[in-house]
Amino acid sequence: MSVALGLARRSLGATWPNPAVGCVLVAGTADGPAIVGRGWTARGGRPHAETEALKRAGARARGSTAYVTLEPCSHHGRTPPCAEALIEAGIARAVVAVEDPDPRVSGGGIEALEAAGVAVSRGILAEEAAALNAGFLTRIALRRPMVTLKLATTLDGRIATATGDSQWITGARARAVAHGLRARHDAIAVGIGTVLADDPSLTCRLPGMADLSPARVVFDSTLRLPLDCKLVEQAAEGRRIVLTTDKADAGRRSRLEKKHVEVIEVAAGMDARVDIAAALEALADLGVTRLICEGGGGLAAAFLRADLVDRLAWFRAPSLIGGDGMPALAAFGVDLLQDAPHFVRTAVSRAGEDTLETYRRPA
Repeated sequence: MSVALGLARRSLGATWPNPAVGCVLVAGTADGPAIVGRGWTARGGRPHAETEALKRAGARARGSTAYVTLEPCSHHGRTPPCAEALIEAGIARAVVAVEDPDPRVSGGGIEALEAAGVAVSRGILAEEAAALNAGFLTRIALRRPMVTLKLATTLDGRIATATGDSQWITGARARAVAHGLRARHDAIAVGIGTVLADDPSLTCRLPGMADLSPARVVFDSTLRLPLDCKLVEQAAEGRRIVLTTDKADAGRRSRLEKKHVEVIEVAAGMDARVDIAAALEALADLGVTRLICEGGGGLAAAFLRADLVDRLAWFRAPSLIGGDGMPALAAFGVDLLQDAPHFVRTAVSRAGEDTLETYRRPA
């Protein structure tokens, strides 16, 4: 199952709206048990992991044990059900990490396997499997993507000097790790203030990984997005989504759409800006399961104020700017310590001279 989880990780950010699944087939050989087939969900969500593993195993799949990170599907979509394919291949046993909460499956895959005489074990490395597919599970259960808030700051939480100088707070190694994070998310979000200040591309710029760049999302309540910014000019190279409100100018919307930018109107919050919960629901409807938010400080604070941050990826550079620098987070109304958002640290690692700390919401 650990091998299957490793295979599934290869697909993170590239399979939405489908989950990233890994499958390993183990069969007895003259030298003892051996892996005879392995697969992971292909880009775009098809073919599925089980299909790939069975294809590689061929006739050796008969009598084997299938280790699958998510319950095999049992419904007919663009491809036949994976549970059916495993049964037809003649596997003897299936080990499933977690059940699929999708109403079209939701235990149906396991039931089909058991009805065909396949022995099924479940719950093996379930916590790890659920964490890996947290985006897919969150979209099904809460109708929104999993949200990772990524920050790159000095030790005192600053993202720029008082003059706006910010390139670069962290070093090359940390920036490379951050681009790897982008590749493992379906979409990346920034606020319109960041676009106006930095004109970012929001791509994955690691060698050979440009095609793994996430869909770009801009929170822009009144459609101030410049028609000549990189995100608009490069719209034909990848999906661009602008979330706006009914305050947006219809003519400007039309011009953006002619440049292949998707403009989606959602409800406004009490501050007349895009309501974060409504925005996430709209992204979930598009199939987004994993969203990484890269700021700026106003958007990051809005996500925290709405209690809609699931994970933190905080890069810290060994430097200080001081109180006149620009903070990573705008004010979001915490008056009492007991009301401050709390996270559980999951890992600390080095990224060149910088440090990456990762956190998750408490269970």
